[in-house]
Amino acid sequence: MKAFFDDRQQSHDPKYFMANGKLLPNPEVPARVNILKAGAEAAGCIFSAPSDNGLGPIAAIHTSEYITFLRNIHARWQRIDEASDEVIPNIHPVSRNDAYPLSAVGQAGYHQADTACPIAARTYDAAYWSAQTAISASDAICAGADAAYALSRPPGHHAFSDLAGGFCFFNNSAIAAQRLLNNGLRPAILDVDVHHGNGTQGIFYNRSDVLTVSIHADPARFYPFFWGHSAERGLGPGLGANLNLPLSRGSDDQAFVKELDKAIERIINFGSNAIVVALGLDAHVDDPFKGLAITTSGFAQIGTAIAATGLPLVLVQEGGYVSPVLGDNLTAFLTSI
Repeated sequence: MKAFFDDRQQSHDPKYFMANGKLLPNPEVPARVNILKAGAEAAGCIFSAPSDNGLGPIAAIHTSEYITFLRNIHARWQRIDEASDEVIPNIHPVSRNDAYPLSAVGQAGYHQADTACPIAARTYDAAYWSAQTAISASDAICAGADAAYALSRPPGHHAFSDLAGGFCFFNNSAIAAQRLLNNGLRPAILDVDVHHGNGTQGIFYNRSDVLTVSIHADPARFYPFFWGHSAERGLGPGLGANLNLPLSRGSDDQAFVKELDKAIERIINFGSNAIVVALGLDAHVDDPFKGLAITTSGFAQIGTAIAATGLPLVLVQEGGYVSPVLGDNLTAFLTSI
């Protein structure tokens, strides 16, 4: 299988994030890359560097205002007296229609949804190449490949068009889907990360040309809390083009595969001729976030079911954090494709 990765994606090295009011070590660390790359190579993936397709494909999803913010905010932040090394917001607008401030502090609050997306000196560069990795995987599909794996890091599915969140800055899966659409395909995004892909949903929520489907731990008591509920079906032209399949905390392989059958049925009935898989591996029973209880063999079952659609697959890495079985989980999934 073709696979893509650029070493510059490791340059994003956040030290902290805030959760439950505490400053904690950030789990989205560069070490994830080495584990995932080894897991993909064990499944037979051959890695290439992504092409540089410029900002156009990224700006097709993200606003120029937001891209400007990401490119410049760290340098601006460092000019604040006694500023932290990483940009972490401490104030947020009540509404996205509130005023757009001039200050770095105010813009951080406007463009960062939470305290789990700290921006360090090299964050923009890493996010840029993470997106280029997903774009190159989509281009491989457009050129005739059956499947391609994008080792995208930092991940992307919590990023909205002008909002970072949950370790995510550019929405790689959304960018990949738009790339397929621009090349005449009719894509669906299937998100199997333990967390709901709220940014992906938000980007396409009132659109009918891309189907978004997410299987995840029930957000009633789990991040991202405000999105991912089954009643969210899309809006306006997008009504019926969004499907959320929340699972009870601790759900196992059997429960996940049952919901996956519903997801695949919706994808087929949408008339999709390509799937972008937002490939989170953090649904594993031993992942640090402990939302679901999928086993390594369960990831193989998930991959087998998706491959059985016979549709071309862009596999975009999302979550999955450092644990003894992280690489094994990726190997099991990719081997089944």
